[in-house]
Amino acid sequence: MRLSQFIYLPGFRRPPVAGSDTTFKAEPIFYLWCAYFGLLAFAFYILYVKGIWASLLAADPTYLTALIVVLFTGSTIWVGFRANQLAWQYEQVCKFRELIQNKASKDVLLQEENSWIKDLFKSLTAKKQDWRNNSQLVSLFAEKSSAAHEMSWWINGVLLKLGLLGKVIGFSIMALQLGSLDSFDASQTSAILKTLTGGLGIALLTTMTGLAANMLLGLQLMRLDRFADYLTAYAIETIELDLEDSLA
Repeated sequence: MRLSQFIYLPGFRRPPVAGSDTTFKAEPIFYLWCAYFGLLAFAFYILYVKGIWASLLAADPTYLTALIVVLFTGSTIWVGFRANQLAWQYEQVCKFRELIQNKASKDVLLQEENSWIKDLFKSLTAKKQDWRNNSQLVSLFAEKSSAAHEMSWWINGVLLKLGLLGKVIGFSIMALQLGSLDSFDASQTSAILKTLTGGLGIALLTTMTGLAANMLLGLQLMRLDRFADYLTAYAIETIELDLEDSLA
């Protein structure tokens, strides 16, 4: 029974077996994030130069738009750090696999840099003949690769909810202003329209900003989760296909 049977990885693509001419290559997750961040920074700069950011912030007295932008920016930067960490762990798995293919001894394998794959190797080899049937260690590796993303997914949901909260506040302002009118006076038309459009502006701006931030951050987190799945799958394949011969 193989270790990969203990966990489910959506869209799992099996890397080639040891000794094959084909090399499994994951997407360069960190460089993709750098390109993505560069596009976002350029878009932010254009909006700043055109004065759009100043207009958006001035039209939102609740500051929900600013809060959404701050949360989105902070989460995006965190995704960059996380992408760099996962990319480094993937490189360690590749180096570890190469050592096994070169028939490196167990002592040499344990002398490598501290990484998740080495920790998994040490734990599984300690089980000796029971290493194939230990699903908890495999689940622990999967937890290391993707558990940290849960908070970012929660923040991604908060971005959308803040946008909807702004919509509720905006329409509430409009309703309160309309309810405070005892009678309609043509001379007050300008003031009434100004108040109504202010509430409508809050509702639309916060909703638009929340939706945009939710989609853009969700795209980053989706790629991060997919790379974590690839990393876990490749580590499992390294253990069950390569290490099986090494420990025989």
